[in-house]
Amino acid sequence: MGAIFQSLGRTVSAGVVLLVVFLAIAGLGTGEWVRVGEHSWWAFFFRWLHVLSGVMWIGILWYFNFVQTPSMPKIPDEQKPAISKVIAPAALFWFRWAAMSTIITGLIVAEMTGYLGQALMLQKGHHAIGLGMWFNVWFIIWPNQKKALGMVQVSPEEKAAAAKTAGMTSRINTMLSIPMLFCMVAQQNSGF
Repeated sequence: MGAIFQSLGRTVSAGVVLLVVFLAIAGLGTGEWVRVGEHSWWAFFFRWLHVLSGVMWIGILWYFNFVQTPSMPKIPDEQKPAISKVIAPAALFWFRWAAMSTIITGLIVAEMTGYLGQALMLQKGHHAIGLGMWFNVWFIIWPNQKKALGMVQVSPEEKAAAAKTAGMTSRINTMLSIPMLFCMVAQQNSGF
């Protein structure tokens, strides 16, 4: 059992196997089996992937804003490269790909449930769904984080400006994540 938890890949694989076991037990207990070929199942599956991706995206966003950024002033200068050269680039990799997965699966769900056009046109009843967060990650936060972390060589002035822009945009994203999450849940549950 311990070997499963020694590897992230094995841990995630075990989670998928556990899900399949739960589905089989539910099917045996209820007589209702997953009907993979049905449109409603695929719509549900992509919604699940969308939520899974969003949890990773917002979780990492909140890690940066609630843990890493406030802790950096407390870390001795000689230890900061461990964060800026190892941990932050890895976290940013998962952050931006989770954002990409969230938007792609969200667009698939919107198309499968018939409101993609209305959402993209910000029509009444569908205005709660937007693309702004994804844009921030890929076109503002990530390019500036690469400069701030030294992954792209720039002058010290540009590095400081990039760090400030990336930090401010990350805080804006954190602020926007609160109403965004409300709007996502409200869209599906007639919250407004």
